[in-house]
Amino acid sequence: MTDITADAVPPIPLPEPQRTAATIAARIDRLPSTRYIWHLVLLLSLGGFFDVFDNGLIAYIAPGLFAAKIFTATTAGFFDINGFASLIASTFIGMFVGTLLFSSLSDLFGRRTIFTFALFWYSLATLVMAFQSTPLAIDFWRFLAGCGIGIELITVDTYLSELMPKERRGQAFAFNQSFQFLGYPAISFLAWGLVPVMPFGIAGWRWVTVIAAAGAIVVWWIRLALPESPRWLAIHGRTAEAERITAIMEAKVLAESGRPLPPPEILVDEVEAGRGAWREMWQGVYLKRTIMLIIFNLVQSIGYYGFANWVPTLLIAQGITITKSLLYTFVVALANPVGPLLAAMIADRIHRKWQLVGACASLAVFGLIFSQMTTAIGIIVVGVFITFSTSNLSYAFHAYQAELYPTRIRSRAIGFTYSWSRFSTIFVGFLIAFFLRDYGTIGVFGFIAAAMIACCLVIGLMGPPTTRLRLEQISH
Repeated sequence: MTDITADAVPPIPLPEPQRTAATIAARIDRLPSTRYIWHLVLLLSLGGFFDVFDNGLIAYIAPGLFAAKIFTATTAGFFDINGFASLIASTFIGMFVGTLLFSSLSDLFGRRTIFTFALFWYSLATLVMAFQSTPLAIDFWRFLAGCGIGIELITVDTYLSELMPKERRGQAFAFNQSFQFLGYPAISFLAWGLVPVMPFGIAGWRWVTVIAAAGAIVVWWIRLALPESPRWLAIHGRTAEAERITAIMEAKVLAESGRPLPPPEILVDEVEAGRGAWREMWQGVYLKRTIMLIIFNLVQSIGYYGFANWVPTLLIAQGITITKSLLYTFVVALANPVGPLLAAMIADRIHRKWQLVGACASLAVFGLIFSQMTTAIGIIVVGVFITFSTSNLSYAFHAYQAELYPTRIRSRAIGFTYSWSRFSTIFVGFLIAFFLRDYGTIGVFGFIAAAMIACCLVIGLMGPPTTRLRLEQISH
């Protein structure tokens, strides 16, 4: 792949505010990999860890909610509020509202500000949920938590894509997802130890929920150590701040690497000016990308959340006891952080669209095999391969969607297209419950396999290449 370099394309004279914006983007992309760069990835990943921890909460406290007779595993009717599916739906209705209506906040107020705000929002809502005892009350507070989770998911992706140099963007997302996915074994381990018991006479699922809300404690510490996105600052005319932060980044990288920084790569017409508009995602090259991501998001959530949110319940349906179900789920969940770490070896070598296709295909195959497993070793081994597939699907997709739009509309465009996955997931729980009730686990995974085939087709046929290209190059 041939990149456009500063030697191949002479710089274009620009008005002063635009020249600064273009230069800042190019200067970030030239930075080599150093300890400081990965420190930024780690800080964003810490915020994402609590996001995933809270996002996975519902699946792992489900047995406790069933034992307390607050919710039931299946539904009497399609929209039965007493069924577990209603709690999953509440989560994703909230995430749908958060991503659709509030994702533009970080385009307006900054990545750093909204990163902090969203983390505090969903932590507080989760804390209140821990003290509720009726399906309606739990659903309501889970809806509010879902709004915050939705905003945070979009903001982390946007933030990370803009801070990372192009040569390490894939690896940065792989590490970010791997660290975030530590939240799954963490919540699974806590659920395994606490959900079946009642410490101090308080139901174990409540303890797990309170712990999940602890993310608010680290909010301000993370915020103080993270810079605002220089790309965002430059686009909004705050060139002095953008210049100052970029200069600090360059100085730290230069001190750690001990080598002169390479020259910036300037692209023809790379400059972004103005604040952008919602209609832009429906114009030019963005129209095809928007349609592709809407279709993909409508169906990818069936595979990802169909397994992640339902695995303990699916195991119980196969005759596994609650305690063993939680134990097996914990072991399988340990594979979540490993998948993206393995993917990091090819993250910036193979185009992300093909990584996505491979992950979706693997999920379809291993899901069907999982439905036939009845032994502990079979459940765990195939469950691990499914987890590898879902975690790599998540890593590749989150990196990919953040690369497809320009800085001025990145957050709102990602939020709009990603909201369709939250919309479809509102119904996924009810559909999984329907297939589980009428067709068993084989029906559930047949449904998931069909959705994954659709994902392979839409990305393979419509997706543009992005790996190791500058964001400003991809957005044209």
